[in-house]
Amino acid sequence: MRTKSRQDGDETELLAKAREGDRESFSVLVQRYERRVVGVALAVVHNQDDALELAQETFVRAFENLKNFESRSSFSTWLYRIAANLAIDFWRREGRYNVLRGEDAENELRRLSSGRGDSFKIATNTELGERLSDALGQLTAEHRAVILLREVEGLSYDEISDVLQCPRGTVMSRLHYARNRLRGILKDFAAN
Repeated sequence: MRTKSRQDGDETELLAKAREGDRESFSVLVQRYERRVVGVALAVVHNQDDALELAQETFVRAFENLKNFESRSSFSTWLYRIAANLAIDFWRREGRYNVLRGEDAENELRRLSSGRGDSFKIATNTELGERLSDALGQLTAEHRAVILLREVEGLSYDEISDVLQCPRGTVMSRLHYARNRLRGILKDFAAN
């Protein structure tokens, strides 16, 4: 049986204190979910700076609306929903179709590869990372979000449905389309 560390605290207790205005309790929640919220935003907007700003806005909105959180879903799912909606709105408003470059691309590549092994393997992983980043950039925000929430964050169909506020069937359809689209874009790379 897993016990919670003192640092983590009990989420229900932290939420109750944060609802009463305890910023320190909310800060613990921010630290707990910050990386994943940035990841959700980055999955959609493909720009580290924009993702960080969207994550900050997510937590501001969450704190301001904490009294409206009804616990029908988990707190993390509620946060991801806020982040995804903000990111998709931002992406549509800004017309961003960015492909990761420079430091953002390097950070994404580090997630794909540990960097260990021979130079051929590293070169292959680097090329794969670049191709994958380019391919993801060709998907719509909705398709990119659903595939990254499933494949990177490991959320279930129901959790993705809750985050994106769309039916489970829509999630499955978008995921099917996104996978097929990526397969088509990357088919020549897979043949090598």
